[in-house]
Amino acid sequence: MLEIRPTCENCNKKLPNHSDEAMICSFECTFCNTCVEEILENVCPNCGGGFEKRPIRPLNAIHGNSIKKFPQSKTVVYKPIDIRFLQEILVQYKNIKPSKR
Repeated sequence: MLEIRPTCENCNKKLPNHSDEAMICSFECTFCNTCVEEILENVCPNCGGGFEKRPIRPLNAIHGNSIKKFPQSKTVVYKPIDIRFLQEILVQYKNIKPSKR
């Protein structure tokens, strides 16, 4: 089950459960869409994978599987990007589709 992390790992922008701006990689590294598009160029700095829009956990769901029963994580992962390290990763991965990395 997704943690639904509360903030962008790079800029610390709040990304509540209902946010349309939250993006995640397959390891659930969480960034806002601005950081993904303008800084990371769709390359996760932690794993090299691509990003997808994070799903929104419903307020009311079948069998009670909702945000009320399974709340958003309170754990903030804040580790701003090391630009020099990111540049090395981008040279290697940004021109390769995430499915081919």
